[in-house]
Amino acid sequence: MADLVVEGLTVEYPAGDYVVRPLDDFHLHAPDGSLVLLLGPSGCGKTTLLSAMGAMLTPARGSIRHGNTEVTTLKGDALTQYRRHGVGIVFQAFNLVPSLDATENVMVPMRSAGVARADARRKATDLLGQVGLAERTHHRPGDMSGGQQQRVAIARALANDPPLLLADEPTAHLDFVQVDGVLRIIRGLARPGRVVVVSTHDDRMLPLADLVVELVPHKATESTGPKRVELAPGEVLFEMGDLGDRIYEVDSGLVEIFRARPDGSEEILDRVGPGRYFGELGATFRLPRAAGARAEGPTVVTGYTLQDFRRRRQAGTGDEHDG
Repeated sequence: MADLVVEGLTVEYPAGDYVVRPLDDFHLHAPDGSLVLLLGPSGCGKTTLLSAMGAMLTPARGSIRHGNTEVTTLKGDALTQYRRHGVGIVFQAFNLVPSLDATENVMVPMRSAGVARADARRKATDLLGQVGLAERTHHRPGDMSGGQQQRVAIARALANDPPLLLADEPTAHLDFVQVDGVLRIIRGLARPGRVVVVSTHDDRMLPLADLVVELVPHKATESTGPKRVELAPGEVLFEMGDLGDRIYEVDSGLVEIFRARPDGSEEILDRVGPGRYFGELGATFRLPRAAGARAEGPTVVTGYTLQDFRRRRQAGTGDEHDG
């Protein structure tokens, strides 16, 4: 059984003077033959996770294993062979070569892997037939619809029969009719011997999935009313990357808004005092926190749901801070 197992995966990269962690201690276990959907808003780490699974980036910590292959430790020829034979990738923007016809586009990864031209052409023709494009084998991308181009991209990703297939927003540029055909193809690709992982915003895919992973879960609010929080000096209210579900207003004391730098040090972005609020972007757009917040001294804050906060702001004004 070639299960896909991700353990403690953390990906970080510098953004100017700050460290961004789109994935922080992420875990996943996808059984062999399963179709996995990654859900979440833009910026939550879906494409980053696919890139790590495809060995296109190296995580800071953690591991990705598919069957007996430890993806995160591959180097040299082993890495090249994994990219050629171990994983297939369907890109959101199709990434077809405009000057090549459908058959030639599907042949590209096979020719790169050393498959003879005649054999590559035969297999490409067969794959295009499997995705319903037997009549479009000699058409160039510019002569095909978005749905047809996406089918060519799927056939190309299958060219070397990879046991792991990754698809990044495969229905993003398709209309309703085109989506139906692509969804049926993707569902059929997940079978014993292959795991398919798809990042998507498209909830029409939900009934097809064996496993749905929400990278930013829709976490229930603890109460419908305001939540008063007393913080000791140095106590952290939330960390950068945490899910934002409340907006906070300082009742007394002082809150430091901080970010980590690539060298491990911190930068204090702001000190938020009584009457000011922070954390509105994370709560409004359900994004991971862009910065952390902690008490500088004894501090009391009140956390509001987005709905409660909007009602409250109608009655007054105040300063704000991103977080």
